[in-house]
Amino acid sequence: METRGWAAAVAVLGGAAVGFVVWGVGAAPGLTGGFEGEGQDFSLLCVELPLMVFGMPALGLAVWALVAGALRWREGVAALAVVGTLALGAWGGTQWLESRTAPAVNQREGPL
Repeated sequence: METRGWAAAVAVLGGAAVGFVVWGVGAAPGLTGGFEGEGQDFSLLCVELPLMVFGMPALGLAVWALVAGALRWREGVAALAVVGTLALGAWGGTQWLESRTAPAVNQREGPL
């Protein structure tokens, strides 16, 4: 039974889900803004959303193709490599979005 196609599709869907969740959590402070919409950054919709939603699945598929296809390792090893890579990508995405939304969060806090 051939499972490579299904496993690669799961890697892509998992990557899209991870990218969308990371973007949703990380971009929320930048999209809500402060008082009367101050500090809203709508470039998070135009740049970071497509980057996360399309970049994470591409990353997962690339790792799957490298490990399962080119290196011809077992599918279990390839699945672990994809999960590890998506976890590192999620961490990197949250760090990137935190740095992008930090000015909006700091502007909202104001003086003590």
